[in-house]
Amino acid sequence: MILSWFDASEAKKFGNTLAIFFVDRIPPASQIADKAFAQKTDKVLSKMTTQIVKFKLEHKLNAYKKAQLGNAFKWALKDAGVSTEYVNKLTQWLMMHVG
Repeated sequence: MILSWFDASEAKKFGNTLAIFFVDRIPPASQIADKAFAQKTDKVLSKMTTQIVKFKLEHKLNAYKKAQLGNAFKWALKDAGVSTEYVNKLTQWLMMHVG
């Protein structure tokens, strides 16, 4: 029972999946100031919110699992070449939605 508290494999997998979902649908960060970039990002973030809500309903997330999810998301974005500043903003957005 207590060991399941530390099993964050599903949360990590979901964090990676969310990052890949974002990176696959958003143009390069060099276009951040572009209006079309903002509109497309809003649509993608809305779809990600739906995925987050569904995941939270299906999985009980404790503080450790939330941290692992956020960490996996952050590093997957960094590995994809997203700028550190933008990664931090996206990770903060994710953690607010994960709760």
